[in-house]
Amino acid sequence: MSTPNNNPLPIHLSRRELLGSALAGGTAALIGKSAFAGDNLQGTSSTKPNSVFGGVRIGTNTYSYRNSGIDSAEATLKALIDDGLSECELKETPIRAFGVLPPVPKKGEEKSAPKLSDAELAKLLSKAADLRKMYNDAGVNIHIHKCPFGASEEAINFNFELAKALGCKAITTERDDKLAKKLAPFAEKHKIYVAFHNHTNNVPVIDKLDPILDCGPYIMFNFDIGHYFAGTKGKSPIPVIEKYHERIVSLHLKDRTATGADLSWGKGETPIKEVLQLLKKEKWPIYADIELEYKIPSGSTSVAEVAKCVAYCKEALA
Repeated sequence: MSTPNNNPLPIHLSRRELLGSALAGGTAALIGKSAFAGDNLQGTSSTKPNSVFGGVRIGTNTYSYRNSGIDSAEATLKALIDDGLSECELKETPIRAFGVLPPVPKKGEEKSAPKLSDAELAKLLSKAADLRKMYNDAGVNIHIHKCPFGASEEAINFNFELAKALGCKAITTERDDKLAKKLAPFAEKHKIYVAFHNHTNNVPVIDKLDPILDCGPYIMFNFDIGHYFAGTKGKSPIPVIEKYHERIVSLHLKDRTATGADLSWGKGETPIKEVLQLLKKEKWPIYADIELEYKIPSGSTSVAEVAKCVAYCKEALA
């Protein structure tokens, strides 16, 4: 992504450290709940999507659907199904629209926002479990969420509990080495990875161990191969993946040039096919997520363009 999300979760929790084992266990039970709005999504196929090609799990960062009127969790799910995607990195907007997150306080009132009771927090995680069930029942796995971390320990703990309720393996955020040190003990406690996303100016180094990884075993990379290619003026991302494949949760796929252009797939210079074929050959369990950032052609839509990217991945892995 080109712009970081700076809207942290505004959570002030009551009394105990967030939820603890009681609510964590309760969340698992909530997954079994049945009916809720969105089970029957109009216009979607009854066939569940499958975007695992050659053993490689292709998904998308739902940021790809921005500026298309696709803001709700239900509309996002329909777009994923229409694109044949069974995996996704789910952004804050559809999660918030589903009622999973507390309201955002007005600027300057963050510290004075009312505290949430344990019952209110349990209700939020119940909604998260409902959201997970809606996606899972439709055949879509939410392997990562991207809701920003708040400053307090309580808010940080909530973000990890949210990841568990949604069934996520990791939470992504923009690269920040100071934040990595802060989050590392929380990530290890919750057994949920925090995957840091690079841009063109903060790519992983390979001449030595990247220092961010020293913060802890649950600090990982969300490696953007397009930003890497553009930021290094044309260096292949493959050596990075080979060096850090055990510390990469997911890739962001985009086709950029060495001069920084972001083009429709096949017109740029980023070795997307070679990267995907490497994952297939080595059987590394790294999610490969499409991130649509090139200009959508006149007459097309984000859903149609993501579908082209899915087809590109499927052909590369045939």
